[in-house]
Amino acid sequence: MPATTIKVSTELRDRLKAQAAAEHLTLGEHLERLAELDDRRRRLEALGFAIRETPPELLQSYRDETAAWNHLDA
Repeated sequence: MPATTIKVSTELRDRLKAQAAAEHLTLGEHLERLAELDDRRRRLEALGFAIRETPPELLQSYRDETAAWNHLDA
């Protein structure tokens, strides 16, 4: 994959490099991990919103079905 340059302050660069070094990662690996964590945070936030917006009767239907499937494992 081709490399690129991004402009950040010296302080931020040093902070990111120190974080990467503490995890034994390259700066690129660390930035990728940070991006993946933010993607995950956004997905979980969207999931939480969807759950909060689900009507109670649909949630109960889900719980009932889950309980029935779990009972089969017992």
